[in-house]
Amino acid sequence: MLDAAIGLWRRGLLQQDIAATVLRVAAGFTIGSLLAMVLATVIGLSRRTEEAFEPTLQALRTVPTLAWAPLLLLWMGIDEAPKVTLVAIGAFFPVYVNLVAGIKNVDRKLVDVARVFDMRAAEIARRVVLPASLPNLLTGLRLGATQAWLFVVVAEFFGASQGLGFRLTDSLQSTRVDLMLVALVCLAVLGKLTDSVIRVIERRSLKWRDTLGEGSPA
Repeated sequence: MLDAAIGLWRRGLLQQDIAATVLRVAAGFTIGSLLAMVLATVIGLSRRTEEAFEPTLQALRTVPTLAWAPLLLLWMGIDEAPKVTLVAIGAFFPVYVNLVAGIKNVDRKLVDVARVFDMRAAEIARRVVLPASLPNLLTGLRLGATQAWLFVVVAEFFGASQGLGFRLTDSLQSTRVDLMLVALVCLAVLGKLTDSVIRVIERRSLKWRDTLGEGSPA
């Protein structure tokens, strides 16, 4: 496997595959997470919006990954758009579900106090609701990042000429198990690095918490 990795690196193929996959994950994760945060905030704070959109979103959440791929290819072609969109779908639902749950669990008294000070709805969401639901949001981001790496592999199975997912399928066709292992190891390392970065952000953002998960003096 090491020889295969060195060979790909010397030809510049491994760098190209890693860069292509990382860019797709970064774009899709950013788009999916931002849309999830906006929609979750609106739905979490509005009962009417929840009743209108929640059933549809829950139904879409159950659609298998592979079912999205051919539909996106038909709609968007074989360029980057369907790949990034598929990654965004993967990142969207974990962030959305966790943030909605966090907003629903915010103490109503905090919102009532904010209203006493004549805060508008947008200000209440920004200064009260979102900070109070931050633990759920960060959990959703970690899960969303994991899903983004899973979905990008599926996305690159279809119509890609670069990327670690493409390298897996190309290696399968040529029965190069060593190249498949190189792609798998790269995906595992990149996924772990992404999760570690979010965990560092989580620890720093939530260092005010005094919970068993944060550790306790011996």
